Amino acid sequence: MATRIVMSKLSPTMEEGRILQWLKKEGDPVESGEVVLEVETDKANMEVEAMGSGVLKRILVPEDATVPTGTLLGVVAAEDEDISAILAEAEAVATGISVGRADAKPGTVPPSGAIPGVAAAPHPATPLEPAAVPPPHDGGRIKASPLARRMAEERGIALRLVRGTGPAGRIIKRDIEAAATTGTPAFGEVGTELGPEPPYERVELSQLRKAIARNLVQSLGPVPHFFLTAEIDMGRVLELRAELNKSLQDTGLKIGVNEILLKTAAQALLEHPDMNVAFAGDHIRRFTRVDIGIAVAIDDGLITPVLRDVAAKGLRQISVESRELIARAREKKLAPEEYQGATFTISNLGMYDIDEFTAVINPPAATILAVGATQEKPVVVNGTIEIRSRMRVTLSCDHRAVDGAMGAEFLATLKRMLENPLRLVL
Repeated sequence: MATRIVMSKLSPTMEEGRILQWLKKEGDPVESGEVVLEVETDKANMEVEAMGSGVLKRILVPEDATVPTGTLLGVVAAEDEDISAILAEAEAVATGISVGRADAKPGTVPPSGAIPGVAAAPHPATPLEPAAVPPPHDGGRIKASPLARRMAEERGIALRLVRGTGPAGRIIKRDIEAAATTGTPAFGEVGTELGPEPPYERVELSQLRKAIARNLVQSLGPVPHFFLTAEIDMGRVLELRAELNKSLQDTGLKIGVNEILLKTAAQALLEHPDMNVAFAGDHIRRFTRVDIGIAVAIDDGLITPVLRDVAAKGLRQISVESRELIARAREKKLAPEEYQGATFTISNLGMYDIDEFTAVINPPAATILAVGATQEKPVVVNGTIEIRSRMRVTLSCDHRAVDGAMGAEFLATLKRMLENPLRLVL
């Protein structure tokens, strides 16, 4: 019996995926559970397994194509099995025709080549010049599907220059893909009161960058942020790190400031459980375990692997696990459960010599700590000027779940612990 290979929703925020590589060719034998292709999601690169055995009868979406979740990617079936009904259904979905719809003529099949998520060969979907037939309007509004509008906005395509091939001339997904392929003028390219844009190079958004754009629009606008900044004397932390690494010389393991920050933040959250929370609409979730997300910069964006139950772990274990998570994050090899569900997040830009910054909360979390560089600076200590190692941190809070006094008390505890860090090794 034929089985479908589908672009599954591999993370809660995933809306579409890109085919990185087919590991099988049409006609190759396939076993149930065998990996047949690799997909780029909004967070990581994932392997897709076949759900049945047979041969790979048809590949419907080529490598490097981006398609929505639910799209049929390929079909596995017996070598002599007829899969024409499955292919006809896929073409019908691609052209916006529902199988069995009242307005569909019996026995008709949509134009060949209309594969889900792949731009059809230039025919009616080819965009027109400004003077050609314009897309239909409804009371001054161009008719376009919500997905087509979002795609046009992301790709900088002017909807008024695209001909729609959907019902009643509505602009649909494949029209935008065809417009992107053939080069429909983008915003600002057809002449406005602002004048022409300067020359630029078009860089397509990765799945991760698209997810970041969606999430941050949902964060900084709807989430009422407030920010608290503190400066911390890091002299004793640096002394502790030096002593610990001296004792670990024969193991090859090293303890960094980041590991000490993770452990300290976890201990401070145990003392202030109302900071270890998330806003959930009609209630607040107060977590009973401290799972800290570590913001990691990768080539095309930012991902946040999560170190679980940090308060229960020692510095050595935190160092081993966090470094392994960060390495796999940079290789885009994290499983969804490894980058979801942080109860608190730390973003450290100290290695880039950034003094201080404010980080944007990633909903539904309610807090994120931005960490700047540790720098030597003159400070007044007991009436005299001394050169001390100081670090500035800024806590971003969701005011719906956290109040200013709560955040200030947490930062005061964090500061006290970092300036007296010996208790961390007890």
